[in-house]
Amino acid sequence: MNLFTRAKKVIPGGVNSPVRAFGSVNMDPIFIKKAKGPFLYDVNSNKYIDYINSWGPVILGHGKKDLIEKAKKYLEDGITFGLATEEEVKLAQLITNATNTDMIRFVNSGTEATMSAIRLARGFTKRNKILKFEGCYHGHSDSLLVKSGSGALTFNSPTSEGVSRETIMHTIVARYNDINDVKEKIEEYKNDIACVIIEPVAANMGVVVPDESFIKDLRKITEENKILLIFDEVITGFRIRFGSVDKLFNVKADLYCFGKIIGGGLPVGAFAGRREIMQKLTPLGGVYQAGTLSGNPLAMKMGYDVLTYLKDHQEIYDKLDKNAEKLALGFEKNIKELGINAKVSKFHSILSLFFGIDSEIKSYDDVKNADNNMFEKYFKSMLKSGFMFAPSQYEAIFLSDAIDDSIIEETIRKNREALKSIN
Repeated sequence: MNLFTRAKKVIPGGVNSPVRAFGSVNMDPIFIKKAKGPFLYDVNSNKYIDYINSWGPVILGHGKKDLIEKAKKYLEDGITFGLATEEEVKLAQLITNATNTDMIRFVNSGTEATMSAIRLARGFTKRNKILKFEGCYHGHSDSLLVKSGSGALTFNSPTSEGVSRETIMHTIVARYNDINDVKEKIEEYKNDIACVIIEPVAANMGVVVPDESFIKDLRKITEENKILLIFDEVITGFRIRFGSVDKLFNVKADLYCFGKIIGGGLPVGAFAGRREIMQKLTPLGGVYQAGTLSGNPLAMKMGYDVLTYLKDHQEIYDKLDKNAEKLALGFEKNIKELGINAKVSKFHSILSLFFGIDSEIKSYDDVKNADNNMFEKYFKSMLKSGFMFAPSQYEAIFLSDAIDDSIIEETIRKNREALKSIN
């Protein structure tokens, strides 16, 4: 009995997150046994260059020696106590200083972070409705599992069974990069909207680059209507640059959600913001939020080590940007010379390759035109050549510091071969 057959008997679909299912490329999941540097090794001893990097947090590559040695010592001190530790304070100080926020609350996942930030926004504003954007994913809490219905100014239908219409009756969906759509919906419901939550750089429908004017106008209109603006930076925080991407747009949000990197690859999430808002949380205020493993010392120590390393070596971000640019230019050159209908969408060090699209990608409506069949063929060709990309074209390509120039050049060469094979 193979591993996937065993898994399906005890785990729904054989996986603990649907992004690992490989269903969109018509394959069985690949089970990984170990990783080192830029490489993954599966249970069948196949070796891959890793361009998933655990969906972002493995920014330094796998198994960085000095960090691993520190982690071994941390296990001897204990992994969880259910009580406060100094490590929570140290990491809180590091993150708030890096993001110019006043206070932070640690949780265990990005979903917890966004869910709790929205509850806090409602408690602070005494309003009920929230506005999110089509194609932006903020975790699997009920009120955020919503899709837009034909762009009409209406409330939306849940995208998951088990989510009641009553749960999402206060959720409004707008079009990403469309400030006029946002203005219309805020004008209709402005006295009831507690917050607008957005991925400032969309990365969960593939990478979709925001218009800087859109982000700035969004900040302006939310301030004018006393609506809190939440930046979901579970992916972009400390991945694009050290801290938040807000400085790239010269925009300040009211609340920020973090995850991925801030735990050094361990399960973690956090939300941070202005003191007057954060003090509404229990035990100071009336907005309840709790978690036995929130701020557990192992994740706090690992996160502190990784973020401290990134703080002291911010040239890593320049290297990632440079390699991503080289990768994108190589892909684009191959696409043009081979006459492939495809488009690279990139923001700093994260990028996506969409097939079946040759025009600018600005919203979920554009992304929906992607050709999944072409992507499947491309993915399988790259996989056969030893390159592990996310098994969906609606995900980002993540680089790590362990990926060097020779790997980038080899990726571009194999990209050309793969494109030839599907043309």
